[in-house]
Amino acid sequence: MQPATADRPEVLVQTRHEMHLGGRRLAYQASVGSLTLREQGRGEDPDKAQDDKAQAQLFYIAYTLDDSPAAQRPLTFCFNGGPGSSSVWLHLGLLGPRRVSCDDMGHSGRPPYGLCDNEASLLLESDLVFIDPVGTGFSRMSPGEKNSEFHDYQRDQDAVAEFIRLYLSRHGRWASPKFLIGESYGTTRAAGLARLLQERHDIDLNGLMLISTALDYQTLSFDHGNELPYALFLPGYTAAAWYHQALAPALQQKPLREVVAEAERFALGDYWTALMQGSRLGAAQRERVAAELARLTGLSPAFVQRCQLRIEDGRFFKELLRERGLTVGRIDARFTGQDRDDAGEHAEEDPGMNNLAGAYAVGINRLLHEQLGYQSDAPYLVHAPLYKNWGWKGFENRYVAAGESLRRALQANPAMQVYVASGYYDLATPHAAGDYSLSHLGLREGLQANVRVSYFEAGHMMYIERKGRERMAGELRDFVRTATGKT
Repeated sequence: MQPATADRPEVLVQTRHEMHLGGRRLAYQASVGSLTLREQGRGEDPDKAQDDKAQAQLFYIAYTLDDSPAAQRPLTFCFNGGPGSSSVWLHLGLLGPRRVSCDDMGHSGRPPYGLCDNEASLLLESDLVFIDPVGTGFSRMSPGEKNSEFHDYQRDQDAVAEFIRLYLSRHGRWASPKFLIGESYGTTRAAGLARLLQERHDIDLNGLMLISTALDYQTLSFDHGNELPYALFLPGYTAAAWYHQALAPALQQKPLREVVAEAERFALGDYWTALMQGSRLGAAQRERVAAELARLTGLSPAFVQRCQLRIEDGRFFKELLRERGLTVGRIDARFTGQDRDDAGEHAEEDPGMNNLAGAYAVGINRLLHEQLGYQSDAPYLVHAPLYKNWGWKGFENRYVAAGESLRRALQANPAMQVYVASGYYDLATPHAAGDYSLSHLGLREGLQANVRVSYFEAGHMMYIERKGRERMAGELRDFVRTATGKT
């Protein structure tokens, strides 16, 4: 079988499976397929989509239960972030019926890795559709199409929205309660889609599930003149230092959440006041702030002073455990790595991602080829560096901010619920940055209760470890039931 490309016929391979989940035997159908996106309105008759130019095919993997009418089952569309990531992480880490094998802490072990039944699968409460955006997985553009046609903030959302519309029509799922779940940049996409689906297709969602939120990029961008990230990353730095026993004994003896709360108070209090003063900050106050910043990060006061009280994430990854010859991870600060030497300013690689990438690549290829019956010689692109040339039309000369789309979607559909998961050891999308974004959505008082935030003593992918996965599975199932009026 050849890979799906926009100049080839669509594919659909269906297989039947069983698993035991929540004390129940579940029979389900797996569908591996592609849907063609067309440039509509260019032909003689705009209503005849088959006459319009094929621009791309989006690849997907869907799971549907056998024991209930499909139209009555909730339906969740799932995707990851990047930009440039396939949906493999949520698929094989949290939501799908099979997952990558790992130990209780999320270590995937040695090659060739393994797959096992996923006791945390959301399939217990919702059918699932995993979408690979164009340029990831097996999703491809038509020959001759430009990258800018899909590798752009708005065009990416246009494509996924059109895919959702097509899927609902092709599979008779318009009557299903509808959910989106995204991770990292996938939360940016989900927030935009919540409003775009309303405006373009009159589709209202029952709920959004946002894993490791990235709604306001000003909170994440270490640019000169932008002081927000320095304050909002600090609680995450404190969590990382606590985990690695790098804090003073008085702080190490406290529970993690108490230590993080202390860092949050300082970050939004004296530290923020100092940052706002810039070069007007007096020497005595500067010294006091540097000392407290060092106490809460495990870094030396001298290093903090050399950084002008502003610790970029890359410097922290390298500096925290420099004397031990180790670097700490970005997506999960609990993971450590080693560089060629210990004198550099930035870590060479992210040890957290190194722990996962190979295992998930093996997992998705084994799942597709050995269990779901999909054969292709083309590479399944687990993650591609599309973010390097991603287009941000509509956000020229300003930071990307998807929060306004989320606010408008909630205002238009007050029944929509939002679940947010944040990890204390996540230094890619820190929990304090997510909290800041959510508290600045501008929601009126009556809508604020629609947003629920859950914190995990884990990293960006809090589901890789057993405790985080089990807890999140329960919370997501409860969320779907509540948002569909079952509880």
